[in-house]
Amino acid sequence: MFIFLHINADLSYLQFVYNATESPLEEVYDYIVVGGGTAGCPLATTLSANYSVLLLERGGVALNDPNVLLEENLQANQLPTDDINSPAQTFTSEDGVLNARGRVLGGSSMINVGIYSRADEDFYNESGIEWNMSIVKSAYEWVEEAIVTQTDRINSWQMSVKTALLQSGICPYNGLTLEHLQGTKIFGSTFDRTGRRHGAIELLNKAKKKNLRVVVHATVERLVFVSDTSLGLSAIGVVYHDTNGNSHIARIREKGEIILSAGTLGSPQLLLMSGVGPSSYLLSLNIPIVYDQPFIGQFLSDNPRSAITITPPFPLDDIGSRVVGITKRFYIEAGSGMAPFSSPVSPILFPDPYPPLNLTVLSILEKLSRPLSTGFLRLASPTNASLTPIVRFNYYNDTRDLSQCVNAMRAIGRMLRTPVMEQYKSMDQHGQGYFKFVGQALPQNQFDDEAMGEFCRKTLGTFYHYHGGCLTQKVVDSHLKVIGINALRVVDGSTFVVSPGTNPQATIMMFGRYIGVKILEERKTN
Repeated sequence: MFIFLHINADLSYLQFVYNATESPLEEVYDYIVVGGGTAGCPLATTLSANYSVLLLERGGVALNDPNVLLEENLQANQLPTDDINSPAQTFTSEDGVLNARGRVLGGSSMINVGIYSRADEDFYNESGIEWNMSIVKSAYEWVEEAIVTQTDRINSWQMSVKTALLQSGICPYNGLTLEHLQGTKIFGSTFDRTGRRHGAIELLNKAKKKNLRVVVHATVERLVFVSDTSLGLSAIGVVYHDTNGNSHIARIREKGEIILSAGTLGSPQLLLMSGVGPSSYLLSLNIPIVYDQPFIGQFLSDNPRSAITITPPFPLDDIGSRVVGITKRFYIEAGSGMAPFSSPVSPILFPDPYPPLNLTVLSILEKLSRPLSTGFLRLASPTNASLTPIVRFNYYNDTRDLSQCVNAMRAIGRMLRTPVMEQYKSMDQHGQGYFKFVGQALPQNQFDDEAMGEFCRKTLGTFYHYHGGCLTQKVVDSHLKVIGINALRVVDGSTFVVSPGTNPQATIMMFGRYIGVKILEERKTN
């Protein structure tokens, strides 16, 4: 068991959390969930109401890490030291964009900026998933009562951005709401009023503890299958290793399932390593073919981000993000904090160049709601699941995405020209106000498509909202069951055609709960 320093948290779930080195070499459960992240924690918790569940997480438990727990340390937390114990694992896509993925119990809900906002209606309509909206609503509420804080008290920078959004025409003002509504709003947060994080890990407190075993530092290497002439191909178990290199095998009972919730990169990676994927590709890596599935690892997408960042002429201790402007094509959010010289996040926020000194920075960022460009992933190793797959998102490959970025940055330009933003200007020797940009400044002529497009390319970054790789109707059906294989589902963002709403974590946590409830209903009916 684990003993950790902690900050005012309910740690009841630690009663059933174990290191993989403590696990038996062979074990049997009703359900095995691979990935103890944003979807996996609520999913495993829900299934434990009636069945035995094994939840496997490759990372550890970050209960004594202030960079994870405290909002004031957000920028230090985004990309901490990248070793086996760090809560985030960095990677750079072939597009040259630095990115990160969660590697900790609770997943990316433990390393993000805490924004909590529900999905847009188009997400449900385009998802290819069979939804019961009454269960969707109750699933959101199940999450929210446990870990979401709602307050309309916001800091001065967020208040200024809210006013600038409205003054520049992103209306109406929808106040504090968790719903996705066009206009300007304040959203919920998984940081509470004291600035402490409450991630998906705390949803484990709702589990039936005698039915759930959570194993950390457990890296799943491959799935185990059996083929039967009458039933066809079925998943029956997983093989994982612990930090000592010992191999363990866990199997499922009759009528049980293996559910992959390892994330957009982890779930397709594990399928490919297990011999499920394009046959020609698997043969090129000498991976025995279990099932020819041409779409695994395909149709990956990441919502590109561009931003402006300024340093104000007066000190500010504002931290965090609480306000968003929502349009049909793009979203505008704001962030603030300190950018220390040693921060590994500096080159992400300010890629050209990043600041050489400690300073307060204020950012306005845009996110494309529906990028049309897609890419793919391939294995960095056919046998080592610890290595992040090689990823290409093909940002702006579809030029319509670049046009939408230009439109979004013009909207930010209009915000900078509103009266409320005057206070953030510095004064030159002639008494003229100007914004002290950190990194790229917006072009003087914002009607110049070429200059604005070049700005978007130079400031290209990510919100870490990548998705796809196991799309519905291509890899999984409307119930998230892997097409052609029994007893195997994928429940995470890899199944999403589009990223839900302004920020996906609310929907992914709801998703885990929702599918868990639907599985319980299926078992009861059958």
